[in-house]
Amino acid sequence: MGDTNKHSIIGPALPHIPWEERPAGCQDVVWRSSRNPIIPRDLLAFSNSIFNSAVVPFGNGFAGVFRVDDRRRLMRIHSGKSQDGIHWDIEQEPIAFICDMPEIARVEYQYDPRVCWIEDRYYVTWCNGYHGPTIGVGYTTDFERFYQLENAFLPYNRNGVLFPKKINGQYAMLSRPSDTGHTPFGDIFYSVSPDMCHWGCHRQVMGPEPRSWQSTKIGAGPTPIETTEGWLLIYHGVLTSCNGYVYSMGAALLDIDEPWRVRYRAAPYLLSPRELYECVGDTPNVVFPCAALFDAPTGRLAIYYGAADTVTCLAYTQVDDLIEYIKANSEAP
Repeated sequence: MGDTNKHSIIGPALPHIPWEERPAGCQDVVWRSSRNPIIPRDLLAFSNSIFNSAVVPFGNGFAGVFRVDDRRRLMRIHSGKSQDGIHWDIEQEPIAFICDMPEIARVEYQYDPRVCWIEDRYYVTWCNGYHGPTIGVGYTTDFERFYQLENAFLPYNRNGVLFPKKINGQYAMLSRPSDTGHTPFGDIFYSVSPDMCHWGCHRQVMGPEPRSWQSTKIGAGPTPIETTEGWLLIYHGVLTSCNGYVYSMGAALLDIDEPWRVRYRAAPYLLSPRELYECVGDTPNVVFPCAALFDAPTGRLAIYYGAADTVTCLAYTQVDDLIEYIKANSEAP
């Protein structure tokens, strides 16, 4: 790995980013936090699990939107805040979106949120139940009052992930069109919108890779990160094993101006279920990234991921090392 940081990230400083140095003897490009899981399944008195959650810098600390499945197994999203990104205060009540469209405001289920700062507000996307899974869209400025907009797409769709700025004058989103069940196909697509309401100009970004850790389906993870080498995309891939699905974490670099074009895509996974908290839980063998914090001057990257559909965990990497790894191990054209 490279020892000299090349300041590859285009973005602000975050000097109080959660961070742990690479453990002695570790050769992996991404390493786990020694504090994992940082959010246990029972942080709230009624929660069955807290996982697949989104975190962003906010004020002097951090804020986020968290998937909380309660002991009825209802899936809802809750807001939360933290001073250090490790210890979290999550609201007892689910987010009550302010919405002037009663049909859209009706809640069936909400899960796997992402949060993305664009211009003057934090946009929230999530898998929203509306006659099947689709992409819900809302926003907040303070993580106290949340406003719901129109769903982005028709059912069925999951893993809606916004880019952190307009591209060629348009809002941009990655998503994974699916089906009524657990997705017999799973390609990542790119779409644009002039107003965060009407989405079109859909482009295929990439699909599963046969005979690999991502052979069944893939889906975008955290908000893409702008770097000097393109958009850094961390995503999940799924393998169908003899014992069921195995979810792992991978990475690619997308073209900065035409993000549906893949410049590099690492063939090996970055992180795959290995620890007990990743292998044992409500859904065994799951590593599912949903958020990433970065500090541009140091290149530090902290990745939040759900483990076994039960708890929330952290992993770390240096972005320059990760970019070097993606390029050195790419099989993309």
